[in-house]
Amino acid sequence: MKSSNPVFARSAEFNGRGGAIAKTTSPSQWQVDLSQDDNPTHTGTGTGQMTIETVVEKTAISLGLLVTTAAVAWFMIGDLGDVATGDAAYGRAMMFAMGGAFIGLGLALVNSFKKVISPALVLAYAAVEGVFVGAFSKVIASYVGDPTIVFQAVLATMVAFGGTLAAYKFFNIQVTDKFRKVMTIAIFSFVGVMLINMVLSLTGVLESGGLRGFNALGLVVSAIAVVLAVFMLIMDFDMVEKGVAAGIPERESWRAAFGLTVTLVWLYIEILRILAILRGD
Repeated sequence: MKSSNPVFARSAEFNGRGGAIAKTTSPSQWQVDLSQDDNPTHTGTGTGQMTIETVVEKTAISLGLLVTTAAVAWFMIGDLGDVATGDAAYGRAMMFAMGGAFIGLGLALVNSFKKVISPALVLAYAAVEGVFVGAFSKVIASYVGDPTIVFQAVLATMVAFGGTLAAYKFFNIQVTDKFRKVMTIAIFSFVGVMLINMVLSLTGVLESGGLRGFNALGLVVSAIAVVLAVFMLIMDFDMVEKGVAAGIPERESWRAAFGLTVTLVWLYIEILRILAILRGD
């Protein structure tokens, strides 16, 4: 089950090199079993193998830490609309956003290319990315003048996640090698173009954010990003499902949690941008 997903590509277990023994049950028969018997479909913790439950558990921990640090950053920034302290608050917001984005990118690259996943680094990524998410959300809420836009974006992200998972399971979506290769090329190309756009915007070559401006062009780019993020979720689901079927070590649950966290953050940011553009003046 060799993966083209950059998050899973360096993992020996996710690429069939870890000597894992495949389970005998069909993926269609997997279920969460709360009993304590020896049923081979049992997906509880403590088996030494990655299960659906261990992935959910680690993902919940990562997202919980991310939300906590996002909330802390939000309140530390202060009131962006205050006449006396607004400028200082905006400076803190930019510092948190830029610092969180660049440090988070560095940690994401380290986690993506590590052969042996480190839970500490996954949690460090979640904490730093939470600072970015909190600061970015604060700026967007101030831009539209309505903090509830953040809750709308969170709800939309949850709906997109649930809908994608339901479609993946109920329509039995098959992730082929060709699909993985095409999506990996598309995602790397998109990220590359966005990095170039950011550099050109920061140096003044492009005005109003270039491709990432809060305008019609920015809306189209964010819509494309949402589609890519949804496809990335499908790839994440596929690799988790195949990892469980292969009985890979439980520590790989952290790699799966990291992959899901990265995708969900990306999806949330793009949805928040779309809502802000639609509601902007």
